[in-house]
Amino acid sequence: MLDLVIKNGQIVTNGQTTTGWLAIAGAKIEAIGAGEAAPEARQTIDVKGNYVLPGIVDSEVHLPGGLQKGLAAETRAALAGGVTTWGLHLTSTQITNAPVEFPAPEDVKLYSQVMPDFVTIGNSSSLVDYFLTPCLMNPSHSSEILHLAEKWGITSYKSHLHLRIGPSAWSYFQPAKRMGYHGFDDGTVFLAMGNIARLGSPGIYCLHCENPEIIQVLQKRLIESGRKDTAAWSDRSPAFCEAGYVRTYAYYAKVTGCPIYIQHVTTPETVEELMKSRAEGVRVYGQTGHHYLTLTKEVWKCTIPLRDRERIDKCWLALRDGVIDCLGSDHVSAYRSREQMEVTGDVWATSGEFPRAEEMLPVMLSEGVNKGRISLTRLVELLCETPARIFGLYPQKGTLTAGSDADLVVVNLGKERTVGRDTVHSSAGWSIYDGWKLKGWPVMTIARGEVAMEWAEEEPRAKITAKSYGRYLARKLTTHL
Repeated sequence: MLDLVIKNGQIVTNGQTTTGWLAIAGAKIEAIGAGEAAPEARQTIDVKGNYVLPGIVDSEVHLPGGLQKGLAAETRAALAGGVTTWGLHLTSTQITNAPVEFPAPEDVKLYSQVMPDFVTIGNSSSLVDYFLTPCLMNPSHSSEILHLAEKWGITSYKSHLHLRIGPSAWSYFQPAKRMGYHGFDDGTVFLAMGNIARLGSPGIYCLHCENPEIIQVLQKRLIESGRKDTAAWSDRSPAFCEAGYVRTYAYYAKVTGCPIYIQHVTTPETVEELMKSRAEGVRVYGQTGHHYLTLTKEVWKCTIPLRDRERIDKCWLALRDGVIDCLGSDHVSAYRSREQMEVTGDVWATSGEFPRAEEMLPVMLSEGVNKGRISLTRLVELLCETPARIFGLYPQKGTLTAGSDADLVVVNLGKERTVGRDTVHSSAGWSIYDGWKLKGWPVMTIARGEVAMEWAEEEPRAKITAKSYGRYLARKLTTHL
């Protein structure tokens, strides 16, 4: 007997949309069929013509302030937004329930030392399945890559290139001090690229590309000129700071044969560098976020700066045309209200960041699909299929196929709601999209075969109904080390 059947849905997967049903046994998809005739099951849900998508694979999430607290609170927001798999970008100092306030170099442990705690905390706190992308902070981290891949199935790694100058970066990004960044050089990056290249598929190196030395020079000039407006934060890190680092490190990737993944592409200048690198034979992917596609630099202070409208419009075209490969929320658990974070009229004194995972799908449905910028099948590629492929999770995740995990999200493309504090599940209690009327919302999330989120039409917001926790996802290499 099947456990659950979803019927009368528009099933969107693998580049196609089919009217039919989807059958689930346990935590796996058992079968998919066309038409109205569906098999019997212990539970049947009629989605009444709404769209059924694979659960979202959000490959970039940050949880400062304690892993257990962050997972317990923020995976509720993930489920509300249709996210069923999270890729956590963490430093080794963040994988603890009692983080050191300002870690010294000796407090920056190897990932092999903290992985048992990571899995224990995650499996007892996360409502969604999750994997780890370790943030490499020193040469020792780069040297343990082969061991981590073999022992723990970790195939993705990251370098915060804007923090490689260590204490010098603390003046413009104070969280770097709390994270324990004491500096690293290109030797750390080169060592990592060589080891990741040895992994073979699906080994991937994620890069945050901003030039910190130039940022320091420009920020000093802006402060001396009296600039305190919100847009000054973007002007301190103009497009060439991002694109220039993409060019530099893509060349090193070419030399080492290392696949790279450029986080948060925000400018057409970076898009141009992606195309150049691909033409030279570099295996390079680009990710952007819904906030970089909708919010201009005057709106809010974000670590990776928001841009002007002209650049935003060009990034939409790159997304549509396949030059940008993926979307990721770059979610941050703020824990504080907007009023606590903002110092009106002084961007330098304002705390940046904002929660993002919850609105990623609604914003892309409203501003992307319903406004004709991209198709729904393209959105599924960006949010589900391609990230699952790049990060070694496909076809377990990212697709609706017999044998895949029963993770899916039901979407009502016509549903309209105004974002407000009464709709938010994130611990921050607010949204940067407060007051935006969005058309197109997830109304049900199913994770591991269980209904984990429902949003009844008469209710003001989604209800989280998850009864079980997610699991750590160890990934497999196609080659043997």
